[in-house]
Parts: sequence; C-alpha cells; structure tokens
Amino acid sequence: MKTKWIIGLISIAVVLVAVAAWWANNSSKDANTGAGAEYNLVNPGKLTIVSSGGFVPFTDMEDGKMVGYDIDVGTEIAKILGLEPKFEKADFSGMITGIQTGRYDIAINSHTITDERKKQVSFTQPYYYSGSMIFSAPDSSIKTVDDLNGATVALNRSSNYYVEAQAYTKKFDFYDDDLRALQAVAEGHGDAGITDAISGQQAIANGLKLEAQQQFSKTEQAIPMAKDNEKLLKAINEAMDELKANGKLKELSIKWIGFDVTQPPEDVVE
Repeated sequence: MKTKWIIGLISIAVVLVAVAAWWANNSSKDANTGAGAEYNLVNPGKLTIVSSGGFVPFTDMEDGKMVGYDIDVGTEIAKILGLEPKFEKADFSGMITGIQTGRYDIAINSHTITDERKKQVSFTQPYYYSGSMIFSAPDSSIKTVDDLNGATVALNRSSNYYVEAQAYTKKFDFYDDDLRALQAVAEGHGDAGITDAISGQQAIANGLKLEAQQQFSKTEQAIPMAKDNEKLLKAINEAMDELKANGKLKELSIKWIGFDVTQPPEDVVE
C-alpha cells in the first residue's frame, strides 16, 4: 500500500512538472511573439524610455508625470511602433549605462551626438538641432561672425562658447549665466551675446529685446539605444521619418519650444 502511495505522489509530481514546463514555454512564446517582439525589448509590448524630468521644456515633471517635447516625441514613436510607452525617471549621467546594461530600451533626454557616446550606444537620426548663436540688438550691425571682429561679446563665464568665440574677437564681458549676459546686451552693455540657439530664442520669445543672428555651430540631438538592436534603430528612424513627413514633429516643437527646431540650421559656419 505504501509503495502505491509513493508511486501515486511521483506520478502527480511528474504531471505538475510537465504542466509547469508547458506553461513556461507557452508564456515565453507569448512574450516573444507579441507587439515589438522583434525589437528585443526590456518589457514585452512596451517601449521602456528613460528621461530625467528636469530639462525644461524638453522634459519636466507635472502632477507626478513627465511632460515635455522629449516625452511627447517618445510617446508618438511608441504609438507608431504599436507599443505602450513606459517612462522611467533617472539622472542624465546614468542613462547610457542603463541602456548598456539592459534597464532601458532608449533614452529621450536631449542627448547630443558625440564621437565618445557613439562608442557606447547607437544613435537615431536627430530629432532636433541646436548650437551656438549670435544675439544682438535689433538695430545692431552685428549679424554674422565676420561682424564680431573688434566687438565686445557677452558670455556666461562658464560657457564653452568662449573657446569658439575667440576665433572672432578678443573682447569679452562675463556674466553669471546666459540670460544675464543676453539681458546686458539688450540694455546696451556689449555689442552682442553668444549662447545656445534655443535658449536665446526662448528668451526673445519671452520678451527680451534682441534678435537672433547667425548660428555658427551645430549640435544634433538624437535618441540613444543599445548598439546591437539594429531592428529597433531602423524602426525608430522610420517612425521619425513619418513624424517629420506628416508635420507632427514640427507641431510638437512649436507646442513646447515655441518655434521649429526639427530642421538643421542653414547658415552654420564651416
């Protein structure tokens, strides 16, 4: 009797193991054949996107949720790919590592394409452009870098643009931040200011009495992802092609930034 009881328990155990194996196998198949299975996603059916929530107007926090231009771009891309966007909040400094270690599928946080970053991740095509730009008073004769010869340029004292500007002038006034430098020029102190194209144009949109002049360097902001995920890279590039063609990317840019930053500048100094 005891032997039959033991055999019965063993039979039940074998059946349970078989059922568990079948369930695990079929669950795995379901996870790997759902939406976005070909992209090897962190979470099946979801596009896991990391952003900081702290770089207005590109990414910000509102009522506990991330909002901004970058966030809307990520949402639209996920929609085109047939995926649910899943946003994760993290510090900018850890995003590339998080992608490399498989915590996130992509980052959307105004990453500038650089040679150093390209060694670590793959980048999509740019989804917006910025760079250094000259700002001067409406009646100023300073319009291009050639006009800066002998002019006094206002700069943020910690700005990297100082290195670029030295090629055109040797006279500088330094201020604690970019906005104060531009305000000084608007008040007649200095001949022109140099700062980030988007930041300066936003200051003008907010009432600063200056005009945007020549943009003399260009940065390209794009979406980083794991180097071995070629299918996801191709799909996102195609999604951005669609967003550019149908005008949605431009619409989001104007909504959040106030003007179109989705096209490369035409008059950048080579």
